[in-house]
Amino acid sequence: MKHTQLYISIFILFFTSLFYTSCQHTTKNQNDEVCMQDTIEQQLSLLYGIDKDAYTIEKSAVIRNKNLSDILAETGLTRQQIYTISVKLDTIFDVRKIRSGNTCVCFYNEQDSVKDLAFFVYEINALDFFVCDVRNKDSILVYKDTKELVCEERYVKGSIETSLWNAMLAEQAPPTLSLELSEIYAWTVDFFGLQKGDAFTVVYMEQFVDSVSIGVEKILYALFTHMGEEIYAIPFMQDSIISFFDIEGNSLRKTFLKAPLRYSRISSHFSNARMHPVLRKVRPHHGIDYAAPTGTPVMSIGDGVVVKKGYNGGAGHMVRIKHNSTYSTAYLHLSKYGKNIAVGTRVKQGDIIGYVGSSGLATGPHLDFRVYKNGSPMNPLDLKSPPAAPVHEQDLPEFILVRDSIVQKLKHIE
Repeated sequence: MKHTQLYISIFILFFTSLFYTSCQHTTKNQNDEVCMQDTIEQQLSLLYGIDKDAYTIEKSAVIRNKNLSDILAETGLTRQQIYTISVKLDTIFDVRKIRSGNTCVCFYNEQDSVKDLAFFVYEINALDFFVCDVRNKDSILVYKDTKELVCEERYVKGSIETSLWNAMLAEQAPPTLSLELSEIYAWTVDFFGLQKGDAFTVVYMEQFVDSVSIGVEKILYALFTHMGEEIYAIPFMQDSIISFFDIEGNSLRKTFLKAPLRYSRISSHFSNARMHPVLRKVRPHHGIDYAAPTGTPVMSIGDGVVVKKGYNGGAGHMVRIKHNSTYSTAYLHLSKYGKNIAVGTRVKQGDIIGYVGSSGLATGPHLDFRVYKNGSPMNPLDLKSPPAAPVHEQDLPEFILVRDSIVQKLKHIE
């Protein structure tokens, strides 16, 4: 089961305020403010900032193929009033982006069974909405607003049976948490080589609107146990950037990612003599194949320059990137290329350079990933990657304080 825990020690409050000053984290004081605001709203019975007890409310979902004019016409507004709303909305929302399934709410004044629209609200997404105040039909007001976003500190602990994704689902963790965690450990853990019994403990901030989770804001810190090795993710600000470091103060980032895509499986390994699945001949396979659905994003494993892009016979659509004077990588059988990818393009680690496909000689969608060292093919799984800069020596005392506190917190999570 997923647990909820609000850590309120003075040190951690200082730590999170120092290193995580982004939007509206709920510390103890902020929770008090939120509770006060909730109490006021409950006393006034506000909905979208409107006194809901003063009106008859009708809530519905936008029907497919209906536009804003169609929806507003059903409320009793005249064509001129609808036109006025559309003009005033132009600066805050593109009415062409009204989406089927999104919520719209009508607030009516009702007298003698006659309904007169006072407010119309459309939810743009889980957080944002716009309001049309039509109480005065000759002076219609339109404005955009945002629901209150509450961030809660939570944690999840689990172990691997089949995959990280399934383990997170088993613990009822937010769907995006596994993606966030895999990004932090992308340079140090091979998520295609997870073993049964590998384990994780993650402390994160989860965002809520109207008491409903809308996803993970960020991971605060974590512990991942892989093949018996405990790998801590300790956040620390260095050179004005918050990065994650291991328990020794070494960066979790490396020169190269462990893999060029997320969540697939290795379907064929590096070999000097493999039976080709299409040609039915024994020939070298100097790469590893990742089976993944068509359209899965493929990332560059490191910074570099695109030196080749195009269709290349059995390799299909492919991209080759030179990372430095020693290493280059190739990505084969793509379905299409990433945006702005061309020969000479400089790419950053994690940039999408293409998408999984089955072009060329392929029996199904997969990525054939290849690594070259000094021009010769090597097994990508043998690629050793030096880490990014560790914690500066002058910052070590401060890092150790942060590290020791976090390690103790993680050890006491049940």
